[in-house]
Amino acid sequence: MTSPSGLSEDVREILRCLGCRRRPQEDATGLVCHNCNRRYPLTGGIYRFVDVQHYAGSFGFQWKLYARTQLDDANSQRSEGAFRRRTGFRPEDLAGKLVLDVGCGMGRFAEVATRWGAHVAGIDLSLAAEVAARNLSDRPATILQADVFHLPFAPESFDYIYSIGVLHHTPNCEQAFKALPGLLKPGGRIAIWLYSGYNRWYHMSDVYRKLTRRMSPEALHKLCHVVIPLYWIHQGLRRTPLVGKPAAGALAWLIPMSFNKDATWRVLDTFDWYSPWYQSKHTYEEVFRWFEDCGLEDLRVIEQPIAVQGRRPPKVRPGPAPETAEVKQCVE
Repeated sequence: MTSPSGLSEDVREILRCLGCRRRPQEDATGLVCHNCNRRYPLTGGIYRFVDVQHYAGSFGFQWKLYARTQLDDANSQRSEGAFRRRTGFRPEDLAGKLVLDVGCGMGRFAEVATRWGAHVAGIDLSLAAEVAARNLSDRPATILQADVFHLPFAPESFDYIYSIGVLHHTPNCEQAFKALPGLLKPGGRIAIWLYSGYNRWYHMSDVYRKLTRRMSPEALHKLCHVVIPLYWIHQGLRRTPLVGKPAAGALAWLIPMSFNKDATWRVLDTFDWYSPWYQSKHTYEEVFRWFEDCGLEDLRVIEQPIAVQGRRPPKVRPGPAPETAEVKQCVE
């Protein structure tokens, strides 16, 4: 059942006020908490649990400009393939489930999850949430503008949670992750994909990002178009005998960029790499530690590094009290 504003009943039931954690109610302008009088306006088709984009402004620019570029269609299933490689989830896992997409952007992966039969609650700190709401307007999806560090949901609300390429763009990736497992139902699963800390090919991009992240998104986007000719220079060097491959490697090291064959995706991916204010890299060792710290079990390494999936332990129902003899045997 969906309200006139488009908020589904299952999501409405799990929403919580950021202040007092009571359930807010809908009115003509959005959501209001009658306990502490906090309001969460409905504007641009989405409920706002934040006032500003903070450090995520470049993503709002990016996904408004490339609103449908990465959505799957009859000619391409690239996003579905990436979703499988980075979460390990399958259509039969998500069908009929309530799923949280943390950092949904323009709805690329939420589109896949809803196509598989899930009801998705997507949150994004940036104005990309508006784009996702439009892209998924005909799907079982509820999009909110919200902060991963202050999420407006009740504990144990979701069957599945995923975050793909997002948490490493927050001020503290570990803390961002640890805000999520408590939202899983017992037995629910969570999967995240982060940038890898095992190689150093991106070293120069970290140097350049000290400047590029301070540029206006418009200026940086124009600059990123240089990767269109650089890609063909790189490809030509690779085919040059003797010195070609070392020269191509040197070019890729000096100017890290996307090597996507599609020029539009290439510019988008390169902008995505150089624009974020925060961009951390991680190892399996530290990510496994985060999962273990949160009591998650059945940890799995997924196909594309760094991708990890885990499960919140099911609740164990108390059984009958053991007989006295058995208790003594255990103690002994």
